[in-house]
Amino acid sequence: MSGPILVFDSGIGGLSVLRPIHDALPGVGIVYVADDAAFPYGNWEDQALSEHIVELMGRLIARFEPSLVVVACNTASTLVLPPLRALYKPPFVGTVPAIKPAAETTQSGLVSVLATPGTMRRDYTRDLIKRFASSCHLRLVGSTNLAGIAEAHMRGEAVSDAAILAEIAPAFVELDGSRTDTVVLACTHYPFLLDRFEAVAPWEVAWIDPAPAIARRVVAVLREKGLEPETGEGAAFLTSGKAWVPALRPVLDERGLNPARSGGLEIDRSARRIV
Repeated sequence: MSGPILVFDSGIGGLSVLRPIHDALPGVGIVYVADDAAFPYGNWEDQALSEHIVELMGRLIARFEPSLVVVACNTASTLVLPPLRALYKPPFVGTVPAIKPAAETTQSGLVSVLATPGTMRRDYTRDLIKRFASSCHLRLVGSTNLAGIAEAHMRGEAVSDAAILAEIAPAFVELDGSRTDTVVLACTHYPFLLDRFEAVAPWEVAWIDPAPAIARRVVAVLREKGLEPETGEGAAFLTSGKAWVPALRPVLDERGLNPARSGGLEIDRSARRIV
């Protein structure tokens, strides 16, 4: 296959993954699809979300014929990677909480995973903890608001420090004279708030962003499979059919993406989800 690389997320968070991919594979054609009509995924019931993503992915693959698909969403990856790989031909690279590197680098043994509620409750996430972080004191922090805050911040809307601190404060733990020293960013939206996190955090920690590892995995899979994605200008789509807001144009330009109308990607806004 020699089509573009398809990068898929529930919103604009996956753009944080695109920078290292773009740097590692300059000139490669990338199609970015933000499923903003169904955002946020963290509020969906699991079965309904799985069915929705599997069906939508089938449409995207039929339209764009990608050489490889990046699911740039922890919530989706921890739920639907097995059925996607079983049903569709392109190789998939997922995004899962970076628990292993966090456990390997922590000095205090106190690690927090900042995630969406969907990622936090997945068996996949808990299996990662059992396999790689059993010797750590690990706290799962499921934020219902932080992905939306990140979206608002990226659109240029005002977001207060107090609102951000309220979401991340539970990730900072003091126990037996030690403090949390490592926080895993288990949602691709969160790196866009990193400067704000550092400004309001109660103390300094290492923030683990999975994007560089994802880019390395994309390069490795392309090499393993002998795939050469097409080159050329990339494109960015919203499943709502809306236009990209002007505040996001510089972000898209930096990643070589031309904002495009959805042209048939729209989804039914009445899809089932828990709110």
